[in-house]
Amino acid sequence: MTEPNWDLYRSFLAVLREGSLSGAARALGLTQPTVGRHIEGLEHALSLSLFTRSQTGFIPTEAAHALRSYAETLEATSSALLRAASGLGHGEIKGTVRVTASDVVGVEVLPPILARLTRHHPGITIELTTSNRIENLLRRDADIAVRMQRPDQDVLVARRIGNIDLGFHARRDYLERRGTPLSWQDMVNHALIGVDRETAFTRKLQHLLGDLKDNTFALRSDSDLVHLASIRAGLGIGICQVRLAERDPQLVRVLPDLLTIPLDTWLAMHENLRSNPACATTFAALADGLTEYVNAA
Repeated sequence: MTEPNWDLYRSFLAVLREGSLSGAARALGLTQPTVGRHIEGLEHALSLSLFTRSQTGFIPTEAAHALRSYAETLEATSSALLRAASGLGHGEIKGTVRVTASDVVGVEVLPPILARLTRHHPGITIELTTSNRIENLLRRDADIAVRMQRPDQDVLVARRIGNIDLGFHARRDYLERRGTPLSWQDMVNHALIGVDRETAFTRKLQHLLGDLKDNTFALRSDSDLVHLASIRAGLGIGICQVRLAERDPQLVRVLPDLLTIPLDTWLAMHENLRSNPACATTFAALADGLTEYVNAA
């Protein structure tokens, strides 16, 4: 079997994600006939049918689904190679570093840290991806990850930052209107902000949240950013990071003695990146900035 060119796999992934040749062509900046030739070339090289052609688009076959993760690994490795190469062969600290963090940390906590980093090292470019999904550092989906659990892979360089505490908070004028709850039983008389679907995190809180009725919740969302914005808007009582709430004089912590959830926070990167100046510098800057955030007086 002749080894297919990487461009064929790129087109294969694009068609998988977009569902059509035209969509894949737009995503890749190619022409539709070129993408079509790439798919035909890959099918010929692999002796497999990867898509069923239909009037509504390209429907992936079982073979396509089976090969997707391998193509995504190739994609991640190619991107990691380019990022690593961007930081080599320069006198100054220069290169692209891909960082992943949860939505709230990525939006609310990291930007000032990254701004300070790039002021001191303008040759570093940061690719920041925000998601509550844990990115695969071994597959090099990202170079550095901020994680709310201890990494368990031996090939990762990991540094514990400390606990980021979560607690109930509400806007000051909301509490002036509705009163401040003094006990858990008082919470049933308030508008609460909660999750839409059960997660491993909410299951840990079930011994508390199970006492609350569905009609107590004024808003349900699976987005932590929506929770934070809703608390800030005065919609009701919700859970957010204590340090973030302390930055806003309008936010008041509610029932601190009844609910404190510590998030064990870690910074991790692949050990092969310790010799990459841009990655090592970014790792150190994130570690210092996050430690400062966690330990703020």
